[in-house]
Amino acid sequence: MSVFIDLSDKKAIVTGASRGIGAAIARALHAAGASVLLNHPGLDSTRIETEAIAAELNEIRADSASVVAADVSSAAAVAAMFEKIRLDSGPIDILVNNAAILRDRTVSKMTLDEWNDVIDINLSGVFYCSKFGLEAMNDGGSIVNLASVSGLGGFFGQANYAAAKAGVVALTRVLARESAKRSIRVNAVAPGVVETAMAATIPEASRAEMLKSIPLKRFANPNEIASIVLFLCSDLASYIDGETIVASGGWSGW
Repeated sequence: MSVFIDLSDKKAIVTGASRGIGAAIARALHAAGASVLLNHPGLDSTRIETEAIAAELNEIRADSASVVAADVSSAAAVAAMFEKIRLDSGPIDILVNNAAILRDRTVSKMTLDEWNDVIDINLSGVFYCSKFGLEAMNDGGSIVNLASVSGLGGFFGQANYAAAKAGVVALTRVLARESAKRSIRVNAVAPGVVETAMAATIPEASRAEMLKSIPLKRFANPNEIASIVLFLCSDLASYIDGETIVASGGWSGW
């Protein structure tokens, strides 16, 4: 029996799609046939990176990828982005809330800006994109939120990040309950450490300690997380709703 994922009639938006996990997710959804909207926060650097990915995907399949700018920490910017998408290209079928930042510091040293910046993007951004994304989504769609094992384990020095990602897990459950009447499924993926530019900021000593707790003895690559998101967006996951899938290599670090 052959099993394959066909999203050729679907339109997806991925937030924070300029690099890392977001870029891998956009490529995976596109490879399965979806047309993809790649969100970035509007910085010159992220615009250039995201436009390059869109050009790459359009070389593979014409008019199948485009770029949309919005800072997800701004409710007004997110509302405007989804209204523009709705007017320009019609409703979406898939929303992947991936955009996130790190501002690690112990609670005693963490500034209020470091707390607020992470909460605003990593948690409020998921809420804003889900709220306004649902208004622009077809019934029977799918939302996948990127959580983290930090939100389950409460890692040292990550009060802001862990709190935000724990909130994403809880928000995922609530959204799943509220969206079920429209047959829209909402799930989350909680990765461990993934080899991205963000993870590269973790001190080498801390990385070595983390590896000791991972039975597979390595960190994930972005494509491995993207594959889980692709599965959750597909009909293969048609009876999975309100769940958080942990992808940590068997990490026992919490």
